[in-house]
Amino acid sequence: MADQSIIRITKEIGELQKSSDLSLAVAFRDRDVRSVKALIIGPHETPYEFGFFEFAVKFNKDYPRKSPSVTGTTTNSGRCRFNPNIYASGKVCLSILGTWRGERGEEWSAAQGLESILLSIQSLMSANPYENEPGFEDANESHDKKNQKEYIAKIRHETLRISVIQRLEEYLGLSGGCLPTASSAEQEEYGVEADDDIEIDDASVPWEPFKDLCKRRFLWYYDSYLESIAKAKEEVKDGQPFARMPFEGASNSMDGKFNYTELEKRIKRIKAALDAEVEKWASDWASPKMKDATVAVNLTRQFEQIKESFKRSDVPHSVELVNGNPFVWNLTYFGRPMTNLDGGMFRIKLNFSPRFPEEQPRIKFLTPVFHHRIAADGTPCYFPNSSRREDVKQHIEAIIEALEEEQPPYDPRTLVHPEAHKLYWGTPEQRKIYNRQLRRSVQRSMEDF
Repeated sequence: MADQSIIRITKEIGELQKSSDLSLAVAFRDRDVRSVKALIIGPHETPYEFGFFEFAVKFNKDYPRKSPSVTGTTTNSGRCRFNPNIYASGKVCLSILGTWRGERGEEWSAAQGLESILLSIQSLMSANPYENEPGFEDANESHDKKNQKEYIAKIRHETLRISVIQRLEEYLGLSGGCLPTASSAEQEEYGVEADDDIEIDDASVPWEPFKDLCKRRFLWYYDSYLESIAKAKEEVKDGQPFARMPFEGASNSMDGKFNYTELEKRIKRIKAALDAEVEKWASDWASPKMKDATVAVNLTRQFEQIKESFKRSDVPHSVELVNGNPFVWNLTYFGRPMTNLDGGMFRIKLNFSPRFPEEQPRIKFLTPVFHHRIAADGTPCYFPNSSRREDVKQHIEAIIEALEEEQPPYDPRTLVHPEAHKLYWGTPEQRKIYNRQLRRSVQRSMEDF
């Protein structure tokens, strides 16, 4: 039974890791497949939007006959209840987990699995979580509507503060709001003086399998975070205390005060830190030890192969190393004929970490392009093959595919450029405006060359 249980768990984890679902991620250490970490990214158009919520899943030896135990770990050290069904202690109340009484047919069965559990938890992260509390499902009195609005407001604030900002600050070793070393342009943009005491704390951290994923997703959703903050600033005042809900208790609540001005500063500091991190990757190559490292040799070999393959192919794209550095590539992309990109020439920089492929490359379009899959700062939203993370060519192919895709399915998890996204998925007239702006950026790309 134990062996069958492990086979089942391993199979479910493998299927999730290969899944195209952008809002779920799972990981485990080889020595303990029964202890799994799971990440759920908050759904679009909810107060949890693009937040990073982590859960610990423990499978017992009777799985799948019995459900695993699930504990929420994104709780601000047990001080924040993010949902009527997700307690500050980490308890997750779900009938399929046996932690809440459900109707007949809602209890656990062996036909269910890890994915169904995570999707059930994700469904709790709704547009109006106030209604998740038993007895408040149809609360329509005036005071209930006021409570709903106030509950949503504080969840949105704490999603940004705890699940996004605190998490990224811990990943980057930012202490006391300090910024990493930044360029003069970044210092001006983020309000940093040249003589500020700026440092990154390199203290060791526990096993964090989602660190690289969250960093890359933060860059995807950066403009959405800022847009959310700007909107919230119009609705609440800094220093305004959170309202206590009727179902919240002293040790199981979400208490605090709004301070979006501070959150905005911190989120910009994170962006500066991520930009500085990429610059450090490039400068690390100067070390004699790094020049002979396996990753440098591997990247050099892949560069030579890709450059040669472009020469032999019909497409005019090309790659070059920046100053001979195998950790920094420049890709020149030529727009495909008979598309909105026709005639465009775009420079794209690929930055590689000394820990590649554990840390995936950071990509940035140096040539501005108005595109729903490319953020305002040039960060593309693309999907590399998870089983070939070490293959640079498939990264390049995935970037080009995202750029050229003519009829993509609607997916709000790819919302990386708010303005372009709204136009692209809007009315026919809005789509025409989008196409005109894209064509203008294509024409300007030729001028910039």
